[in-house]
Amino acid sequence: MCLAVPALVTALLPDDRATVSLGGVTSTCSLELVEGVAVGDYVIVHVGYALSRLDAEEAERTLALLAEVAQAEAEASA
Repeated sequence: MCLAVPALVTALLPDDRATVSLGGVTSTCSLELVEGVAVGDYVIVHVGYALSRLDAEEAERTLALLAEVAQAEAEASA
C-alpha cells in the first residue's frame, strides 16, 4: 500500500526542490512533477516527490483525518 500525504512548502530550493513540513518534521522533496509551487502551498508528497498541489482547506481536512486515525490506533493499542 502506498501513502501520499499533504505537506506545507516552507522554502523553495535550487534544482526544482523544496523544503516541506509535515507534522513538525521537515524534509525535502522534488518539485519536478508539479508546476507553479510557491512557499505556503500544500503539495501531496510520495517517496520524495510532490505529485500535485492541494488547496489549504483540503490539506487541513486530510491532516485532521490522519490525526484521528493515529489517535484511534494509539487508543486501541493502549
